[in-house]
Amino acid sequence: MLKELIEYLAKSLVDNPEEVVVTEVDGEQRVVYELRVAKEDLGKIIGKQGRTARSIRTILGAASSKLKKRAVLEIVE
Repeated sequence: MLKELIEYLAKSLVDNPEEVVVTEVDGEQRVVYELRVAKEDLGKIIGKQGRTARSIRTILGAASSKLKKRAVLEIVE
């Protein structure tokens, strides 16, 4: 469910939604989501001073705490 949430948010923000890829890496205590977008869309995902990325992480944190999980978002270049 969290993977689909990240995918939806990212595809809504970028110009090339077909290039959005979210990978889920399970760890012992947390789940890491790796977000990859087209190089020209990287700025749109990060936003000015990282505000957009911080907002996505805040939404992810709220959703993951509701599911009693610990989730981390990494934006991969």
